[in-house]
Amino acid sequence: MPSICLGLSYRSLRAQIKLAVWKDINEVDFLDYNWQVANTIQGKDKLARFLYAALPEDIPYDEDAPESLRHIRTRDMFVQDVLGGISLAPMSIRITPHIMSVIDWNKPLSDPVRRQFIPLRSTFVEDHPKLQLDSLNETGTSPTPGLVHRYHDKALFLAVSVCPVYCRFCTRSYSVGGPTEEVSKKSAFPPTRRRWERMFEYIEQTPQLSDIVVSGGDGYYIPPEHLTTITERLLAIPHIRRIQVASKGLAVCPSRILTPEDEWTKALIDASKTAKQMGKSVALHTHFNHPAEMTWVSRLAAQKLYEEGVTVRNQTVLLRGVNDDVKTMKTLIRMLADNNIIPYYVYQGDMVSGVEDLRTPLSTILEIERHIRGSIAGFATPNFVIDLPGGGGKRLAASYETYDRSTGVSTYVVPGSGGSKDKVYEYHDPL
Repeated sequence: MPSICLGLSYRSLRAQIKLAVWKDINEVDFLDYNWQVANTIQGKDKLARFLYAALPEDIPYDEDAPESLRHIRTRDMFVQDVLGGISLAPMSIRITPHIMSVIDWNKPLSDPVRRQFIPLRSTFVEDHPKLQLDSLNETGTSPTPGLVHRYHDKALFLAVSVCPVYCRFCTRSYSVGGPTEEVSKKSAFPPTRRRWERMFEYIEQTPQLSDIVVSGGDGYYIPPEHLTTITERLLAIPHIRRIQVASKGLAVCPSRILTPEDEWTKALIDASKTAKQMGKSVALHTHFNHPAEMTWVSRLAAQKLYEEGVTVRNQTVLLRGVNDDVKTMKTLIRMLADNNIIPYYVYQGDMVSGVEDLRTPLSTILEIERHIRGSIAGFATPNFVIDLPGGGGKRLAASYETYDRSTGVSTYVVPGSGGSKDKVYEYHDPL
């Protein structure tokens, strides 16, 4: 079995894997990436079995639980509510043991990590009529399947359609993961070299491009040899100066990065070093949403990447009941900065179908930024942004042209280019 560089005792892990379902799993196995993959909870049947093993028969009273969930008092009621939620969800179930161990199963109704990955039917809210699956119009700005070219100098390279975990609020629920009762996933992006070749050709023939985000899905699920192929091919294009590999792995399955023999981590580190020698850059863009996700394993993994010279930036999504208060967001931002992860963006939730219970009004992100900006060092303060529905791109949340809080409608103006007229985009608060 591969060795893992830890530098501390396993005693702190013991509390993390105290769940009865893993009581016979030793620490070395739990931290092994192959064990994590083999024991990932995928599909509603496996999730139900896990919940019956992990939850107490009676759900303890939770003063932090929303009113809509306080009727759930037993394990059976909780599991049935989860199964009902899955039937309405746009994303299928896939959750690593690492994340399952982070959830507080004595407070499953209010736990902010559970809320991101496991739906409950009782919290579902009817979709706003303006919501849609492909809210950012990625399919409409794809010159070739799997490549999104929305910005003048930047493109999105969708290499795979699989992730270590499936977030309920995924902006790419139209294509990522397996089909659900609500979404067929007809636009999935298989990791085929033929498809990638057409994407490379477009990038080579588009000299204004200088930045490429390699995503999916999740960069963690790009095979190491393919990650090397993609980064080498892109770095060889003279006009490509910056590559960002997008992966939630550091937050949801960080032990992989601590395995010295792991080829994916080596491919990322090698690409970063090669880019620096060329005067270019390869960075990792990761995704922490709550302080509880910054486990000691993630801290060690972040330290390893820092020592190896890999730039890591974080993109947080503002989510109701997860991080939509100043204290939580400020704690998360400081944790990221203290672990040499650049707090890059805090996103207003996209107008994606099926997860209206997680969206906040625009006023929330404006209020959070008002209290945070100036209270944290400028270089550690993220940009609070909105990715405009319809493909308008990112804009500072506070840069709205109009915002009627009574109707919940805000407008943003995107300047035209090449003589074209300015365009106005609307964002709608939850009803």
